[in-house]
Amino acid sequence: MLEKNFDSKTAEQRLYAMWESSGAFAPSADPDAEPFSIVIPPPNVTGSLHIGHALNNTLQDVLTRFERMRGKAALWLPGTDHAGIATQMVVERQLAAAGNIGRRDMGRDEFIAKVWEWKAQSGGTITNQLRRLGASCDWSRERFTLDEGLSEAVRKVFVTLHKQGLIYRDKRLVNWDPHFQTAISDIEVEQKEVDGAFYHFAYPLEDGSGEIVVATTRPETMLGDTAVAVHPSDERYKGLIGRAVRLPIVNRPVPIIADEYADPEKGSGAVKITPAHDFNDYQVGKRNNLPMINIFTDDAKINENAPAEYRGLDRFEARKKVVAAFEELGLLREIEKTRHAVPHGDRSGVVIEPYLTDQWYVDAKVLAQPAIKAVEEGRTVFEPRHWEKTYFEWMRNIEPWCISRQLWWGHRIPAWYGPDGKIFVAESEEGAKALAREHYGHDEPLRQDEDVLDTWFSSGLWPFSTMGWPEKTSDLERFYPTSTLITGFDIIFFWVARMMMMGIHFMGEVPFDRVFINALVRDAEGKKMSKSKGNVMDPLELVDDYGADALRFTLTAMSGQARDIKLSRQRIEGYRNFGTKLWNAARFAQVNGCARAEGFDPADVKGVLNRWIVGETVRTAHAVTRSLEGCSFDGAANGLYRFIWNTFCDWYVELAKPLLNGTDEALKAETQATAAWALDVILKLLHPVMPFLTEELWAQTADLGAARGEGMLITARWPQLADTLIDPDADAEIGLIVAAVSEGRSVKAELNVPHSARPPLLVVDATDAQREVFAANAAVIAQTLRVAEVSFVEQAPQGAIPFVVNGATLALPVAEFIDLTAERARLAKEIAGHVSDIAHVMKKLGNPAFVANAKEEVVEENRERLAESEAAKTKLEHALSLLEAVV
Repeated sequence: MLEKNFDSKTAEQRLYAMWESSGAFAPSADPDAEPFSIVIPPPNVTGSLHIGHALNNTLQDVLTRFERMRGKAALWLPGTDHAGIATQMVVERQLAAAGNIGRRDMGRDEFIAKVWEWKAQSGGTITNQLRRLGASCDWSRERFTLDEGLSEAVRKVFVTLHKQGLIYRDKRLVNWDPHFQTAISDIEVEQKEVDGAFYHFAYPLEDGSGEIVVATTRPETMLGDTAVAVHPSDERYKGLIGRAVRLPIVNRPVPIIADEYADPEKGSGAVKITPAHDFNDYQVGKRNNLPMINIFTDDAKINENAPAEYRGLDRFEARKKVVAAFEELGLLREIEKTRHAVPHGDRSGVVIEPYLTDQWYVDAKVLAQPAIKAVEEGRTVFEPRHWEKTYFEWMRNIEPWCISRQLWWGHRIPAWYGPDGKIFVAESEEGAKALAREHYGHDEPLRQDEDVLDTWFSSGLWPFSTMGWPEKTSDLERFYPTSTLITGFDIIFFWVARMMMMGIHFMGEVPFDRVFINALVRDAEGKKMSKSKGNVMDPLELVDDYGADALRFTLTAMSGQARDIKLSRQRIEGYRNFGTKLWNAARFAQVNGCARAEGFDPADVKGVLNRWIVGETVRTAHAVTRSLEGCSFDGAANGLYRFIWNTFCDWYVELAKPLLNGTDEALKAETQATAAWALDVILKLLHPVMPFLTEELWAQTADLGAARGEGMLITARWPQLADTLIDPDADAEIGLIVAAVSEGRSVKAELNVPHSARPPLLVVDATDAQREVFAANAAVIAQTLRVAEVSFVEQAPQGAIPFVVNGATLALPVAEFIDLTAERARLAKEIAGHVSDIAHVMKKLGNPAFVANAKEEVVEENRERLAESEAAKTKLEHALSLLEAVV
């Protein structure tokens, strides 16, 4: 007999160990099995499981378990990313704490050894946490972006692209982190609102005939100005175009140029141009062939290109000194306080500088074209489809991709420099030496490039490098292209686009057929989770408190396409109760002798209730299958919830009690067998979402399914049920009972009829067939609706509340249990309250200024409030209409 409750704390660890040791996570070796594959978005090796990981990996696991049960060779390939800057930061902090040791004090080799040492100790944290979530990855195939096989793939890709002219070295503007002294990607830049100022400076015309006023939030950059730009159609400055101003402090002439970047409507209409330290100015500088003067060192101090008195100053100290100098020269026209967005490094927390430096680049424009075409032609499809617009917008406007990083932890760039600066690119030092020997005619000492590759470079190869490329492995042949990628919208460009470009270029095929973009998890109020707000929900704590299944079901049920998930503990607790409901239904089945009869065929059942539950089970199996095939995870979960909680646990179990306790032995045996069959199907359908609970029930209720012979549930076959099992007559009969009880309950609830009240249910007008149903099921209707009896009358008495169900008119005499006049007044008052609330909220939402300026979560909260008030008003109006209909 099942225990009273499911003990998730002890069961989860035991069941996971059983699955993993059994080899169930590996794809089927059957050569005829259709392949299905997913590669995990590799979490950072520094990471720990957060709620976004929990959502993303739950959905991947749901899909993998579903396809595995459908008989496919399902591979979910796991792994982690070396996360260059994040990992290096962790180890550098540890070294600093241990004795204020810097990596440069240690040297490259010793530092890298320390990082590998840390990785060996702590690098598996998140993969172990994924196990706690129930992730059925094939851990025997786990990869790491710095393992030898992937490193070989990275080197080969770099060398190949370089030979093809698609990787090159260039001096361009990059996001520069002065703390780590490296270029970083856009995704590692965080915009923060800070208090600042616009400093309005006067630049005197070189001939002394006047001045031009420019404004900047970064006064120190004026030391690197090489032009002042005005709009070509700005009448105020037409006569000045081609002339020059004398740059204060630096005392050099810079030209006044015409460029459409200057906006005549902003400020004075004239803008200072610093091509080496501003992305927009860089483009202006390129268009106008301006000098590009870098005024910063790697750590954002002023360098030798500035006047002597500024050299060596920190950039913010230089800012103060520049402003003071302008004021002393009488050229400071205004300081205008403002609040504006300033880029910061998401790891270092320091202000990022646009910085002109030599880096390695990929010609992303060329690689993007086939990747754009693949989505245009539908070879890779985004779900929801609107994310394709985001993909196209990024890809059609793509810039050269900076792939070098001034770090030590990562894939070192396979390029070596000769004594004259000549570059030799090869997959190994021996290969580079051979190229150098061929070039110089003799051996020369070579120096390898100090930089490493952007983390996204190696993760861009993930779908094929993890399967053994550049070797032609059986996994690569069988599982590439992968079937579905599940990921977040924030890395469509940084990861998805790179995988598309690299996959098509090196494999000749798209890396995945479908990309599902999952929602963002927010708190219960719809606010983004952050440590500073104190609203972060730790998924491991939630697993401890409610079990992995409850968290998984919550995330799946709320994962509607293109929608944020508002996560609350109450919701998770509710879905834990759902699991308990199923557990209790299985206990009920055991207590009542329900067992799968040998040779049981649902097509042979005779009892109307059993024919009905068979049909409902078939409908649910079909609906869940369609939903999971289409990545409608919420559709699958919510369909299962309605069927298991309402249809099976409430209606079928309740209506089956008289049959299980009755004297018709044949019908009793059929009901026992049908209940056991339906439970077996339920466990299979629910398993991908709630794997632990269902596997435990599958094992512990073997008596319910003696004919199973399918081993563990994780590898059981997905239900394939024929539509012919659906019986319209049984649907109509049981549907009438369910509708009558449901509507009767609603009437009693809406009119505040006391729970203890037992009015009769009157059948006033019905067809002969409907009367037969009501008569045959009078006892069970009376019991479930909590009424005294079911009786048939020609006309409802005074004070009876009529309602219509499936064309039949029924009535509940409730006048003796409630004060009809007082109830009308209560309902009218509540309706008026909702009318007032609706008008108030609609006025807010009808105000464009409110919608434009209020926080997103506030606007959404008002929309939800409006929807709730309108729904409540409709329900109350229905109740009032029932009272008005009383004769």
